[in-house]
Amino acid sequence: MEKKKSHFKGEVEESKRKDSGLHVNDGVDKPPQVNPNLKFKRERKLLTAKQYADGILEGNRTLLSQSITLIESSLPERKQLAQDIINLCVPHAGNSVRIGITGVPGVGKSSFIESLGHSLVQSGRKLAVLAIDPSSERSKGSILGDKTRMNLLSSDENAFIRPSPSAGSLGGVARKTRESIILCEAAGFDTIFVETVGVGQSEIAVHSMVDFFLLLMLAGAGDELQGIKRGIMEMADAIAINKADGDNLQRAELAKAEYKSALHLFPPTESGWVPKVLTCSALTKTGIQEIWDTVQEYVGKTRGNGFFEARRKEQARYWMYETINESLKADFYSSEGMKTQIKAMEAQVLSDKKSSFSAAHKLLNQYYSKHNQK
Repeated sequence: MEKKKSHFKGEVEESKRKDSGLHVNDGVDKPPQVNPNLKFKRERKLLTAKQYADGILEGNRTLLSQSITLIESSLPERKQLAQDIINLCVPHAGNSVRIGITGVPGVGKSSFIESLGHSLVQSGRKLAVLAIDPSSERSKGSILGDKTRMNLLSSDENAFIRPSPSAGSLGGVARKTRESIILCEAAGFDTIFVETVGVGQSEIAVHSMVDFFLLLMLAGAGDELQGIKRGIMEMADAIAINKADGDNLQRAELAKAEYKSALHLFPPTESGWVPKVLTCSALTKTGIQEIWDTVQEYVGKTRGNGFFEARRKEQARYWMYETINESLKADFYSSEGMKTQIKAMEAQVLSDKKSSFSAAHKLLNQYYSKHNQK
């Protein structure tokens, strides 16, 4: 079949004459809008819980990542599959040191984690980093850029970095992060870092799932941190003044002395541990080994006096009740017919026909009565 010739728009009629000296070449054919060689990715076929668990125990990174994705899923069938995987992995978990790392935005958490993490994997430890990325309140999206900021660490075979969206949960750390810790431990990682999105109420959640809580601070931060300083400092097992290098070294030493004095004002800890204040530089890697030595000293002391295991058990109980609260809340809002009733009651509250408290009690009574009838 002869290919149809096409000329550019605006071609003069004179070119069509036999005696015309004007000649217009055919243009380039327009490429197809869709690449004919493109193969659309089919939805991944789910494995059984045992297949996922066996892969995790063998150290399969792909199945570990897929299992964490199942934990983060909101689909009921995937949630159940994730719980089955976790139950199979729980007997093999717990053999790690869990470290929570927090600090104000810009303190250098990612750089510090890469510096300390690289030192640990070089010494033969296996490290998993669960980095929580803040989700936008508007778009609900996350950049998930922590892995790109830790180039050196992410390329090491003994390190596993998993950025996860906060997705509106308290500070980005909740039940899903704790369950991810269990899977990472079952996969053979003996050191777990949990990086928070910043300072605020999220530290309470992090503190309830880690063994050692490290607070990164900046020298000369000023009075803008006074409102959050006391509550977080009381939870910290160690404070590290980061970016203690160059011209900032003297200010870092001054801040170290100030924080040491502040810690003496706090009541003694249940663990019997006296929190330490250290200086470090993720850039020059100075002070990094001292921080890890402090972590090991803490673990040795708390294991010796029984606090380490007692705290792990207390944390397990805490998350059992938190899961109950979360499940009840989710069931209430997803219960059949409740959405319509909530909207109707909301309209009455906004029109001042009902108080917020009486409306809430009425909705709860309707919810309870429905469940009692089942």
